[in-house]
Amino acid sequence: MAVGQTILTTNNATKVLEQDRQDDTKSRTYLNANYEKSDGRCVGGLSGSVGYTVWSDESFDNETDAQVDARGRCELSEGLSWSVTNNLREVTQDTSDNDTPDNRTRKNLFSTGPNYILHVSPVDSVSFEARYENTEFSEPEERDSERVIGTAGWSHLFNPTLNGGLSLSVSDTEYDTSANVQVRSAQVNLGKRWATASLSGALGVSEIETEFGASSSTSSGSVGNLEFIREISGSAEWYLRGARELTDSTSSFDIRFEEFEFNLTESLAVETTSLEAGLNKRFSNGSSLSAGVFTNSSDYLDSDEEEQSAGVRLSATKSLSQLVSLYAKYGYRYTTFQKDESDDEQLNIEMGLNYQASRRLSVYATVGYEEKGSDVETRKYEEHWALVGLEYQLR
Repeated sequence: MAVGQTILTTNNATKVLEQDRQDDTKSRTYLNANYEKSDGRCVGGLSGSVGYTVWSDESFDNETDAQVDARGRCELSEGLSWSVTNNLREVTQDTSDNDTPDNRTRKNLFSTGPNYILHVSPVDSVSFEARYENTEFSEPEERDSERVIGTAGWSHLFNPTLNGGLSLSVSDTEYDTSANVQVRSAQVNLGKRWATASLSGALGVSEIETEFGASSSTSSGSVGNLEFIREISGSAEWYLRGARELTDSTSSFDIRFEEFEFNLTESLAVETTSLEAGLNKRFSNGSSLSAGVFTNSSDYLDSDEEEQSAGVRLSATKSLSQLVSLYAKYGYRYTTFQKDESDDEQLNIEMGLNYQASRRLSVYATVGYEEKGSDVETRKYEEHWALVGLEYQLR
């Protein structure tokens, strides 16, 4: 657990055109936590950050922010367990608008339910899972929902390194606006392990039905997921992961795929696609390198609107001495919006130093630059910022 304080100065707090920009200073006090506990039958954990931000020149209201994941799982009897998760995130409301505090809302997704696995033979097992999910947004204009999910599956172990099976799932989501979304899916699953690699995935079909008042619509399509991890050496690996789902904007898709964003101003039913590939490398002197490319697509089925984005991100750390390290980040994203036939390009660059002043206290400083180009004039901006901070480990 750690407490910290950051002070950030920016020449364009509201991310607007040059002639309208204003300077401001943002002060944030935060608490970070990372906790794990197990007593044999139950395991649980908590990780995340909670902070409070003050704007000296009142570009935005002072407010609390949070990104917290809590999880727990208990074995009730042989094969039967119960799990609970809660994910709290700050998410974008309108993906076509600039990323400012006025364009964010807090999304809380609570999920709980039982899971039962029955081993019918040494190589065959069947599983059943039921879950209740509740999604709430802090902004009252956003749609809250309650969801019930049922899943049944069969798994077969072909050999010690290869398994496969089938799964069926049904979900029913009720919104506080009286809208209803039902999703039915059937998939074939596969898992394979090698000495230095692993592959898991699923492929199937899904149908989504949306009802609101007297109107209803139904769509279907192929769905699936994939994860491949290849260990290049003891200190490096590359990965490929992705998913395609028929879902809605209150689901957990944007939590599981962090580069993906729902546009909360669009319709409920969404055909989502996310694909990411990357490399992680650790060096013997403590330095590290991470590189990734991604592409995302959101097809809002009820409104025939579509958004597509692709980008790259790089990050690196280098130890300058036993107490000082240098870090740098680069990000680029290109997004197209079918709604107004516009394109956006966003660039983010930052570089900083971290100084380990003592066993528990670290001090850091960062400078950064952001630039956004767009076919829509009001979405363009440039921003230079600088940040200093300190963090103290409580335990």
